[in-house]
Amino acid sequence: MTYASFTNLPASTKPQARSVDSGRAVPAGISRHHLAVLLILSASTEFLLVALAAYSAAVLYHLILQGSPDAPKYIQESLLIATLQLLASLWLRQYSRIQTQPRHVFLWSGASSVLFVFSFFISTIFLLKISDGFSRAVVIAQAVSVLFAVLCTRAVWFSVLQPAIASGLIDARRIILIGSPGHCSQFAARALATGIRTIRSFDFPANPAGISAVTGPGAVQALPDIRQLVANCRPLRADDIVILTSEQDVRSALALASALSDLPVDVHVVPVGSIDLMAVSRITQFGNMVTMRIFQCPLNPFNRALKRAFDVVAAIACLAVVSPLFLIVPIAIKLDSRGPVLFRQTRHGYNNEPIRVLKFRTMTVMEDGDSFRPVVRHDPRVTRLGRFLRHSNIDELPQLFNVLAGNMSLVGPRPHATSQNETFAELISSFSRRHNVKPGITGWAQVNGYRGDTDTLEKMQRRVEHDLYYIDNWSLALDLKIMIMTLISRKVYWNAY
Repeated sequence: MTYASFTNLPASTKPQARSVDSGRAVPAGISRHHLAVLLILSASTEFLLVALAAYSAAVLYHLILQGSPDAPKYIQESLLIATLQLLASLWLRQYSRIQTQPRHVFLWSGASSVLFVFSFFISTIFLLKISDGFSRAVVIAQAVSVLFAVLCTRAVWFSVLQPAIASGLIDARRIILIGSPGHCSQFAARALATGIRTIRSFDFPANPAGISAVTGPGAVQALPDIRQLVANCRPLRADDIVILTSEQDVRSALALASALSDLPVDVHVVPVGSIDLMAVSRITQFGNMVTMRIFQCPLNPFNRALKRAFDVVAAIACLAVVSPLFLIVPIAIKLDSRGPVLFRQTRHGYNNEPIRVLKFRTMTVMEDGDSFRPVVRHDPRVTRLGRFLRHSNIDELPQLFNVLAGNMSLVGPRPHATSQNETFAELISSFSRRHNVKPGITGWAQVNGYRGDTDTLEKMQRRVEHDLYYIDNWSLALDLKIMIMTLISRKVYWNAY
């Protein structure tokens, strides 16, 4: 169906999509067409830049170290690498998933495809016994330059496309809803937040022979049967049809989904009242069965090993840099007040297991367990030197030894005293999820200003929200970002007393 014929449909069947920014009625097909064009442009741009990066790396290597390069050979090789990268990305559907993936997942998928391409390329030239014509240093330089080109290209396109999808300038997907008007309205509002547009909704049939179409407030049109519903859905050219079913209508929903399979769309069934549950669940293969996984362990074994290796290397580097402070600060503490240099406090770590956290002593008391009282602004228990150590975060440096010991990480939810944990765990249902990863010296909540006194439930809830965001969106890049923000962000020092 052409766009002209689509706009000439009768008013009762013509869908209307409204742009978020201007409020003008916009034919839904236009935004969909634009998204396809932009995805093609992003793939084409990446192909050209990958070829240019591979060729430039080879040419620069030869010009600097070996003289004139074999230009025709490297042109062919660069085009081959770019083609393999394009095919791998298309095969893994990486470009289309920009609609639904967070930035770090989209970038990581690009990096993994580069690794696959060069592994395949090196294996192929080795098996064909033509590897003598390729310098190992050149191939490594090409891999690095191609990786940089892919990450930069995808970062730019993500920054362009994702905000446009979120604001409604581009429709990620166009859906038809079948269910009660109230449930359809709620689902449509949630879908709109991710750029998914509802172009029409229909009442769920009370029986297979009765369906009424909802085309607007108060506009209800009787339809004879399910076949007519299918006929009305067909010209709308939707991407998905979502059936919002109640518990008693599950069997009818399956029959309705079977009838809707005649349309070239994805058909979804969502139990009403379980949208929040479905939002966090995944259908997975479990042995020879299929299950709905609600939550998963935040870090798989590979990610745990990667994070642990990063912690050890970075902690050793940090200790080498700040080692003079481990001589200066203890002397200053001894001169400032009586008591030990280090303070050991019991806190909850991974899986709620108790750990002993090290800190430079900043107070005149050594409170722990049930006797612990949180520090407040102008707290008389804090020493003069302690205020400086706490405000500058120097008092946390001994926790680098906790990191090396393996009971803490450089980045993660900050550990609380056990008495605090027990109190807030009873008030905030998801509080203990913070301990599904190792606690950190710094964290996402801290670099966003949520540290210090938690004298209200709302303050702790905001801290927990940021901690859970970190757990659900962990990546090595996010850890690096948090560490950099810890050094340069002013928010890190808010409420540090």
